[in-house]
This record gives sequence, structure tokens and C-alpha cells, in this order.
Amino acid sequence: MNHYPPRIGPPAGAPSQRLNELLDQIRAEFETESNRSVDYEGQITRHIQEIEMIRGKVYSLEQQHVQVKAKYEEEIARLQRELEARGGPSQNSQHHGPSQPPPPSIGHGPSNLFGGIMAGNNQGGPGLAPPPQETQQPGGLPPHLGAGPQGPPGLNPAPGPPQHFGGYGGSAPSMNGYGQPPQPTASPGGKRPGPGPRGPPGPATPQQNSAAPYPGSPQVPRPTPPPHQQHPLGPPGGPPLRESNILADLDLESLPANLKKEEQDWFAVFNPRARRVLDVELVHNLPHQSVVCCVRFSADGRYVATGCNRSAQIFDVETGNPIAHLQDTSLPEDGDLYIRSVCFSPNGQYLATGAEDKVIRVWDIASRTIKHQFTGHEQDIYSLDFAKNGRIIASGSGDRSVRLWDLETNQQVSNFSIEDGVTTVAISPDSRFVAAGSLDKSVRVWDIHTGSLVVRLEGEQGHKDSVYSVAFAPSGDRLVSGSLDKTIKMWELTTPSRLIPGAAPSGKCIRTFEGHKDFVLSVALTPHGDWVLSGSKDRGVQFWDPHTGVAQLMLQGHKNSVISVAPSPTGGIFATGSGDMRARIWKFDRYTGP
Repeated sequence: MNHYPPRIGPPAGAPSQRLNELLDQIRAEFETESNRSVDYEGQITRHIQEIEMIRGKVYSLEQQHVQVKAKYEEEIARLQRELEARGGPSQNSQHHGPSQPPPPSIGHGPSNLFGGIMAGNNQGGPGLAPPPQETQQPGGLPPHLGAGPQGPPGLNPAPGPPQHFGGYGGSAPSMNGYGQPPQPTASPGGKRPGPGPRGPPGPATPQQNSAAPYPGSPQVPRPTPPPHQQHPLGPPGGPPLRESNILADLDLESLPANLKKEEQDWFAVFNPRARRVLDVELVHNLPHQSVVCCVRFSADGRYVATGCNRSAQIFDVETGNPIAHLQDTSLPEDGDLYIRSVCFSPNGQYLATGAEDKVIRVWDIASRTIKHQFTGHEQDIYSLDFAKNGRIIASGSGDRSVRLWDLETNQQVSNFSIEDGVTTVAISPDSRFVAAGSLDKSVRVWDIHTGSLVVRLEGEQGHKDSVYSVAFAPSGDRLVSGSLDKTIKMWELTTPSRLIPGAAPSGKCIRTFEGHKDFVLSVALTPHGDWVLSGSKDRGVQFWDPHTGVAQLMLQGHKNSVISVAPSPTGGIFATGSGDMRARIWKFDRYTGP
């Protein structure tokens, strides 16, 4: 019988207590490390988030720096252009030119409807005087309504020594932006206006001056746009509509050949963000002896009339030759007397002129004689329009009125009074309505036959500054307006039906055209309503698509503000009048290039 020694250790099948302890220790260490790993992951995630936040802040600061730098460079370029346009550095450290003698006032009361409107406009631009300081006028009037010798904010200053500024001819740098602080104006005879009723301020007499070179000419080096604007197509993603319409910001040198046109003394740029469908060409350059305040075509498109100091002139559109020189020889030869508006009768037989002496003259073109004279306005006449029926003339004046005159009876037939000076009038194509723009930022439309106010276009949708120009669309149910707020607006008119008693008239803004760099002084539509034209204090003419509000092209050729634009009723031709003492005739046609 075998005997085995007794077994040493735990009985068979019993768990090893030591092994379990080791396993528990390992498990505990693993869990501890796992928890630490989770903590580390959380810390790493937080660090990554902090790094991303810092990166975002750095990027934001970098973008702000780029924008600030771009604005700084743009401001320097603007000041350099302004300095060069004035022919040298400012003559004193105050940026105020020497005091200038006030321009003469025609008739009683202040003749300064547009005076001082630059006050309060704190943005500069090519050729602009330094932003004026806010000054309070006597009687508590805001600066842009105070009387004084300032001229209309139509023109850019010229190079060379300061001259007699104060009107369309330019503006010396001064506290009010026009060459002298507000003060009473003198009449041609040297007498100050005496006490008594005084009308609203009116535009000072335009003054002649040497014009500044057009932007882009050899005399004015083209400014280099800020870095974010150097590419002709703008930043990736595309700018909003307003920015894409500011064609003056395009770098001419970097634009492809099909998006620009450069000639000896003018150039055009075409919107890179719109399909080019137009071409433009200069036809005639018509020098004048003074500022050209207005241009207008005859109904058959054969002639264009211009208004300047003391005379109106008529030119043959095809040849550019002068046809007639209309001047009232019964007036004294001394002093200025600017023709602010001209308008052909529909049959082309007559030319109506409105002037600073408050008189409307209707000239028989063939005999060069005055057939009618209408008097009654108490301030300068700034705008005229002939009704298509050839019988009624509408006039707008600084005396706060729109008046209608009948050529057959040689009498005034209507007088529509408003609260502020009237700057522009237009009669609808069906001769039923007359529209007027005013210093009070409103556009009003009256029914000619009933004399009732049909609609007043203003408010949140309206202009933010004085309205300088209105024009009906060929359809008659829309009109466009140009303003000192640098915009053009298109209005849709819904007039009450005569078959529906009590129907309320209405009008709404359906489109705003933004892109001009300065005051919009004149607007018009081509004969079929295909394009909106505008002229501005920024010296540019722009064509706009009326259906989209997109600018098609910008034309730069005049060396001073474009005061007046007018399309030919026969199409394909338009004219411009400027403070550079020139009128120009241009043609536009469909673009046939690549």
C-alpha cells in the first residue's frame, strides 16, 4: 500500500487569493489610468477649443486691420487726388481758403435754393472740399437751408489758385464748402437786400473757373484702389448689389479689355458683374463760354439746346454746328443771368427758357425772337417742361411753387404751392400729371386737369435728402428721381380710377439705384424705358438696368460735375452738360464684341 506525502498549499479548486488581489490592483490601476485619460482628452479638447478661439480672434483682428488699412489708404489717395486737383497744397493749415466775394444775386431776396446743402455731408470724394463744419444759421435754420451766397453742390473744385467760386463753377475749401461763410448777397447794383419777405434760399450764380482734369487723365494719376478692391471682380463670393454698382472703385488697369474703353479725354468702364450689352462713343464736344446748366433735345432728335450764362444755344446733333444763339438783348449787359432750364415745344418751333430773373421766355426759333414771356414767380426758375400737347408749360421755382402756363391764352392756369423750394418738374407723357421734386426730400404728383395732389412720395422708402431731378417713364406709370442722398429711386404710380369714387392714390418705391459716389444731379430714361441715365457731382454718367437696378457702365469725361443728362427722343444718342463749360453729345449702341 502506497503512502503519499501530504499536499502543501491550498486545497484543490480553491481560488488563489493572491491572484485575485493582483487582479484587483491591476483593475484599479487601469480604471485610474482610464479616468486620467478621459481627463486628459477633456483637457486636450478644451485646449483645442481655446486655440481655435484665439485663432478666430487673431483672424478677426487681421481682417479689421486690413479694412482699416484699406480705408486709410483710400483716404490718403482721395486727399492726394483732391490736392492735385487743386493744383498744390492748401495755403494754410486750417484748410479754409481765403474769403471770396459773394456772387451777385439776381432780384430781391436770397437767390440760393441749393446753397449750403453740402453742409452736413460728412463724406469726401474726388475733388470735394473738406467736410464742412456744422454751423447754425441765423434763426435756427439748419446749415443746408440757411441763406447765403453758396452755390449748388454741383461742382468739384478746380486746380490752380482759388478763384471766384460759389456756384456751378467750383467750390473753394471753406466752412460751408462753397468758398465763404453765410452772409447776405448783393444785387448786381451792389445793394444788399433790404428787410421784408424773403423766400427760401436759391442757387448762387454759377461762376466760371478752370476745370479740373477728368479722373484718369494724364494730369491726374489714377489712384491705386485698396487691396481688397484691386481685383476687378471683387472679393470671392461677390459684393452686395450696392458695392457691385460702385464702378468708380474699379481698377482701370486691371480690367480686361472688353470691360473698358479709353479715349483721349474720356473713358468708360463696364460692370464686371453684369453682361455687357452696351457700347458708347463721343460724337461731339461743344465748348461754351460758361457753365452749361442744362441740355435738352428736340422731339425729332435733330437738335440739342443748352442753357448757360445769359443765353441759350441750339446745335445740330449730326454736325455739332451751332444753329441759333438766343439772348434777350433788352437786358443790361452787366451781371450774370444763367439759364437754368431749356425745353423744346413738341413741334420744334419754340424753345422755352427759365432763368434767374424769374422770367420764362418762349422763343420762336426761326426768327430768334421772344413770342411769350411769363412772369409771376418770385424766385429763380430751375426747371421747365413742355406738355406733349404743346400748349402747357410747367415751371418749378425756389418760391416753393409749381406753375402751369397756357401758350394759347398767354396766362398762368395753375399754381401748386408746397412747403419748400421746387428743384425739378416733369409732365407725364399723356399730359395728365405733373411731378415735382423738392428740397424737402419729397416727390409730388398733381393731376393737371383737377389741380388735386395725386400722391406724395416720401417716408421710409423715400429719399434721405433733397430731390434734384425727376423724369417720367415712357409708360407714364413710373417715374425716377435723383437726390443729394446719392441714390436714384424708381416709383410705381397707381392713380385713382375716375370710375371708382373715393379710390385712394398710391405710389411706392420699387427700386433704389445705388452706386454714385456723390450727389445725383440729373436723371432720365431712354425713349423706350430700356435704361436709366444719371449724372452726378462725381463727374460720372451711369447707365442702369431699370428692371434690376444693376449699373451697366460708368462714363467719365467731363472735368467737373455732370449737371444735366438728356437722351434723344429718337434713341441711341444722349447729351451731357457740365461745370467744365462743355456740353457733349454721345451715342450708345448694342455691344457686338466678344
